[in-house]
Amino acid sequence: MRTHSRVVPAPDALAVGMTGVPEGSDIELDLRLEAVMEGVLVTGTARARLEGECARCLDPLADAVEVEFQELFRYPSDDDAAGRGGGAEVDAEAEEEDYYLEGDLLDLEPVVRDAVVLALPLSPLCREDCPGLCVECGVKLADAGPEHGHGDRIDPRWESLRKLGEESGDQ
Repeated sequence: MRTHSRVVPAPDALAVGMTGVPEGSDIELDLRLEAVMEGVLVTGTARARLEGECARCLDPLADAVEVEFQELFRYPSDDDAAGRGGGAEVDAEAEEEDYYLEGDLLDLEPVVRDAVVLALPLSPLCREDCPGLCVECGVKLADAGPEHGHGDRIDPRWESLRKLGEESGDQ
């Protein structure tokens, strides 16, 4: 068993919608590598800085994401020695989901990418009670205050019905 701590640059496309880990920023990895019968079991934690914008008011935000992961990197000869027999189609599908050692090397980028991207918030908020933007004028409601309003404006799509009501005297 080996334990490692490393800081690596973030690859591109660690993002979802409104948040992401900036390309080239540091991702801190704490890894534990264990030799097991099937291959090498990698258990780790990834910590990174994320940037994005609030889903309600569009203000920029920065936060941290920490995610744990565990993945088995199989020895390439395991499948050949076991013999695929009649289940070759099922094994081929499972093989696409497995990770394999390449000689003495293992590629952690897809594992870290999957773990980090799945941990990113889809609708990040600058604060839990963020009121967002006014639907009429677009001003930030947090800055506008409770007295902000636009009167009793009627949706123009209902204007014809309002006129009918005035004509019949049923205001």
